[in-house]
Amino acid sequence: MKLFRPSFLAVALVGVSLCSFPIWAKKEAATYSIETVQLEQVYASDPSIRLTMEKIMSDPDWLGRQPESAFWSADNQHIYYQRKREGSEIRDWFVRAVDADTQDNGRLVPLAELHTIGAENAVYSADGAVMAYLFQGNLFARNLQTNELTQLTRSDDRQSHPQFLADGRLAYRSGWSYFAVDVNTGLTEQLLSIRTDDAPEAPSIPDSYMAREQHKLIDYVALQHRNQLERHEATEALKQQNPAMPPQSVYVGKNKHIVDASLAPNANYLLVAIREQQASSDKDIMPNYISPTGDIVTESVRRRVHDFKPLPQQLILVDLSDGSQHTLSYSSLPGYNEDVLKDVKAENARARGERYRSEKVIRDIGLMTDWYWTQSAMRWHPNGQQVAIMLKAFDNKDRWLATVDFDGKKLVPQHRLHDSAWVNYAFNDFGWLNQSETLYFLSEESGYAHLYSKSLRQRRPQQLTSGTFEVANPVLTSDDRFIYFKGNRNHPGQYDVFRLELANNQLQQVTSLPGSTDFVLSPNEQQLLLRYSNNLKPVELYATNATPGADVVQLTDTISEAFKALPLQAPKIVPVPSSHGDAPIFSKLYLPENHQDGEPKRAVIFNHGAGYLQNSDLGWSGYFREFLFHNLLTQHGYVVLDMDYRASKGYGRDWRTAIYRQMGTPEIEDLVDGVNWMVEHVNVDRERVGTYGGSYGGFMTFMALFKEPDLFQAGAALRPVSDWAYYNHPYTSNILNTPDIDPIAYERSSPIYFTQGLTKPLLINAPMVDDNVFFQDVVRLVQRLIEQEIVHFETAIYPVEPHGFRQPSSWLDEYRRIFKLFEDHL
Repeated sequence: MKLFRPSFLAVALVGVSLCSFPIWAKKEAATYSIETVQLEQVYASDPSIRLTMEKIMSDPDWLGRQPESAFWSADNQHIYYQRKREGSEIRDWFVRAVDADTQDNGRLVPLAELHTIGAENAVYSADGAVMAYLFQGNLFARNLQTNELTQLTRSDDRQSHPQFLADGRLAYRSGWSYFAVDVNTGLTEQLLSIRTDDAPEAPSIPDSYMAREQHKLIDYVALQHRNQLERHEATEALKQQNPAMPPQSVYVGKNKHIVDASLAPNANYLLVAIREQQASSDKDIMPNYISPTGDIVTESVRRRVHDFKPLPQQLILVDLSDGSQHTLSYSSLPGYNEDVLKDVKAENARARGERYRSEKVIRDIGLMTDWYWTQSAMRWHPNGQQVAIMLKAFDNKDRWLATVDFDGKKLVPQHRLHDSAWVNYAFNDFGWLNQSETLYFLSEESGYAHLYSKSLRQRRPQQLTSGTFEVANPVLTSDDRFIYFKGNRNHPGQYDVFRLELANNQLQQVTSLPGSTDFVLSPNEQQLLLRYSNNLKPVELYATNATPGADVVQLTDTISEAFKALPLQAPKIVPVPSSHGDAPIFSKLYLPENHQDGEPKRAVIFNHGAGYLQNSDLGWSGYFREFLFHNLLTQHGYVVLDMDYRASKGYGRDWRTAIYRQMGTPEIEDLVDGVNWMVEHVNVDRERVGTYGGSYGGFMTFMALFKEPDLFQAGAALRPVSDWAYYNHPYTSNILNTPDIDPIAYERSSPIYFTQGLTKPLLINAPMVDDNVFFQDVVRLVQRLIEQEIVHFETAIYPVEPHGFRQPSSWLDEYRRIFKLFEDHL
């Protein structure tokens, strides 16, 4: 067991020195000091050990197989976590006592015991006496007073969505049928079933002259109709009067798709979101040339933004006391019919020589979907008397939080978040306080993601946190005393755990570890399980009391000795001044030995993927191969810069939306600032700078070489987007609207329109079974380069690889080519 005080840990573990910016979002002077947040080189090693490409790109098991999916035991004494099995994709479960005075990683949980360990998303009864969870799709309940475990279901029909009802029973869903089980007796009752069909009706005589005459003239026809009618009426009467009969089904209509449903804790209401069935398409396919059969296999893939049409959703309130259904109109939501894209439409109309006349429009609206969520967009208060629903407009400009007037059968708006660019696909957590009918939620309306609360009696919400930092992953304690969250208040790249005391809005910092820290609050809400990492140290598990300044206990030590032996350099986090705004561009800087000595050095700028990621932080990077590759480059005398260009996560709303309708413009301006800064401050030769990146980073490589041909002398674009009209709808429509509405934005932002600017060597690496960025993107761009008689490019294809490579041989081949490109041209 390793025990540290946070103040000591900051020095002893990684030797961090924080920069002394009063606040990191505003530029205080024309230049910034290079003395910035920096992790010291803690893995001291034999200087003769050198990084090799073969080692870097080999199966990452050699790093040590770090802990995954960690959670607390119900008794608050143990933690469970998964760890990849060496040489396999299988994950094994381990258990470790929090107070064990040992240096091991705990005990392997035998397969025969896996059903007993609980689950990360377990639910608890109101009195805390019973915990329920799912294992392999079946439901289990543990009496926490007697420790007795009961298996409640055993079937191939996977159960989901366990929740305790107000009467103490445990409800769950199987398909779209809801059940409730008494955890003491095991008696299970079906509560309802949602069916995508029309409700059965009493037989009727067709409304036509011939049908009426047939029933009047032919006794047999009339008799058959009467018999059918009587059978229907008898069946309905039995359902209504016999308590042993199963409940009536909720019919939502034919050709409907159920988006989501949520049952009230008192089981008196059900909310259902539905939409029309999506028509199938034979255009959204991908050929796979390397199949097990030797044949070319056609695989279905997601729709592209140019041919995807989002379907509006209906929100239905079902009164389970009488089975009545009530469609909740969106017309009470402020701005539900605003023409929020009128300026965009007018600009595109002028480009066509037309005039656009704005008018009210009925916007397509549905449940909010958050890429980072595990919660539903429909949240019931524990008392069952209130429900909150988070809705979004499919034009991406509005998010609403609404409750339901059950008497009036209508939505009551509680909060509107409008963004002229797009509402973030993160920072949408919300819920109810337990002891009052008060909502809490995250919102970016101040420019940064912060906590707000709103009582149903208040007209306006109250902002609970403020400042130029982001709040994420709020967790409310059962007594409503604290909200714990993860935030980067001290520096944009350092994430700590904080807690807000709701009674007085006092904000306290709980952890102070120089890196990135995630947390899981224990069931008794007295301890935190931490997932901590830094630039040199992959994720390990720690535990601490859920109070500021408590000791931190290291629970796992999985990093391999082979990794610790490497001569690794932690990058400095430097604030590169921006020529396009007050905020700096935070960037990772890797420097070769004695970089200021001798002739100016060659350099590489790495562009991270996804656009919205944050990579210039103090945590362990998902780009661990690139981190090692950048260390290898410094051994060969390169300077490396990894920039959190505009659009990156962690720096507030204005930073992320700077690319609205102009992807590839602000980011490349930031790369220009990066090159200029390296030339001025770290002895870099302007004529010997290259760039590379994958996915969005590949797109940026295209745009940099096409639109700023003198900036880089060579570039590598990996799995790159070449035409945003071919990318998916959820991501692209946020930033560029849709091609039918805003073709200007797509032509302004897509590299395929700027290929004529290529004058420097370009390497294009493309996986062929990529269901994210289609291989078609590269094929179309290469054909355009051929037709324009441009010769400064090479293409490498990877026949068996998806978007994220899996085979070490593919990683090795790709990065050998990148390294050769830089060696040849820089």
